[in-house]
Amino acid sequence: MIAASDISLSFSGKKLFEDVNIKFTEGNCYGIIGANGAGKSTFLKILSKEIEATAGEIIIPKNQRVAVLKQNHFEYNDSSVIDTLIMGHSRLYKTTKERNELHEKEHLTDEEGMRIGDLEVEFAELNGYEAEAEAATLLKGLGINDELHVKKMKELNDNDKVKVLLAQALFGNPDVLLLDEPTNHLDITSIHWLEEFLLNYKNTVIVVSHDRHFLNKVCSHIVDIDFQKLTLFVGNYDFWKESSELALKLKSDQNKKKEDKIKDLQSFIQRFSSNASKASQATARKKQLDKLTLEDIRPSTRKYPYIKFDQQREVGNDLLFVEGINKSIEGDVLINNMHTTINKGDKIALLGKNDSAKTAFFQILNEEIKPDSGHIKWGGTTIKAYLPKNNASFFEHVELNLVDWLRQFSEEKGEEFIRSFLGRMLFTGEDTQKKVNVLSGGEKMRCILSMMMLKKANVVLFDGPTDHLDLESISSLNTAISSFPGTVIMATHDQNLIESTANRIIEFTPEGVIDQTSPYEEYINNKDLQKKIASMYEGKNG
Repeated sequence: MIAASDISLSFSGKKLFEDVNIKFTEGNCYGIIGANGAGKSTFLKILSKEIEATAGEIIIPKNQRVAVLKQNHFEYNDSSVIDTLIMGHSRLYKTTKERNELHEKEHLTDEEGMRIGDLEVEFAELNGYEAEAEAATLLKGLGINDELHVKKMKELNDNDKVKVLLAQALFGNPDVLLLDEPTNHLDITSIHWLEEFLLNYKNTVIVVSHDRHFLNKVCSHIVDIDFQKLTLFVGNYDFWKESSELALKLKSDQNKKKEDKIKDLQSFIQRFSSNASKASQATARKKQLDKLTLEDIRPSTRKYPYIKFDQQREVGNDLLFVEGINKSIEGDVLINNMHTTINKGDKIALLGKNDSAKTAFFQILNEEIKPDSGHIKWGGTTIKAYLPKNNASFFEHVELNLVDWLRQFSEEKGEEFIRSFLGRMLFTGEDTQKKVNVLSGGEKMRCILSMMMLKKANVVLFDGPTDHLDLESISSLNTAISSFPGTVIMATHDQNLIESTANRIIEFTPEGVIDQTSPYEEYINNKDLQKKIASMYEGKNG
């Protein structure tokens, strides 16, 4: 259990939170949501006591351990992977270190001998004898193979470092688990493992995430940061979203009788009352939902950008031919003998544990790099728009303001048109005069999406389209991709986006490429296919 009592926080005279009172109880998973800048990560730091609130206090019962997902990927560079995990449980790590140092001594004083006895009792109470086995299990679940467990953290790639820091937070069964964007940089297999881990977790979990599928899967409650307050909702993200939309509809429907509005509310509650992420929460959720009144639900202040991809012309039947391409970087096989034809109307999700393979494929398609062998051929009617994984080149060393930056990519150069277009993407007033090199990650992504829309392409390529975007922008992008009449190729870890848009899956493995025309759910539930894919990752021929 952890609670916030009368918490207020101000930065430079601006109030972020005011008189926040909320209690997070055992057995529940709370998803923290809010617009960019609302203070989601800041609130987690207040809970962990990393930063101090302007007023109020955080209440944590004595002897309860709080674990936090660390964000500094270089903090443990000189430690082994296994040691890094155990460091997450500071008491166990200190006990283990002192115990080992005393055991290594040839001669002990009487005082040291008594100290070893105390340490052995504490070591056993902290499950020290099972620590390395538990650490190995967590690492393996997240896809960190045994041979990496003894390596130094600095020897791992960035994605594996993220997984180790996540395993560190999960290690040792903490009483309260604080996770800020835990699915970032995880492949879909690792996300599934984490979902199952949290669904079976008995203690308190508080998580900030932009992954809608993840929030729907694991959360028993949603905490919405809005109006400088935290409002608690029973249910997952979809419940919060639909209840907020219902509140807005009921508020705007001035002529509707109160009795009709109550019927709408009751109908809504009926749909969600049995939709529990955790079975143990179903009864409690139903009781709380049944108590809801019209006054209890409030419309959100969130704004959604207007994202829509129009085609300048319809693509012809000859779209893209990929003939036997191979690509390796520093001995790492990224693309292995890929033959495929991309067709008109395909909406393809690229999968694979190695994000570099997907990025290399996009760079080949965009003719930024060449394959080691093989070739690609685009049809003559294709117009491409590309969102790269790394968009720094569009903004670094660029002194233009937003209006002048976007004007470069528009046939219509008029000030009114450019400002109107930026307004659709939530850049208004003084925002349009910002220099693009000082924009936040989310703002830069909205700029790139604006540039893509102006191109009026019939083929759109997305490498990490939801990175840095808030939930509202992701929802708008999802709708835009669903309604786009052209061809889409995307690499994303957002399962909702894949499930709701993709009609074809291409997965890169070290042993070759799997290419399947089917919805995502059908793809992952095909046991024979998944067995074959698993063997390809293991380097077998199965």
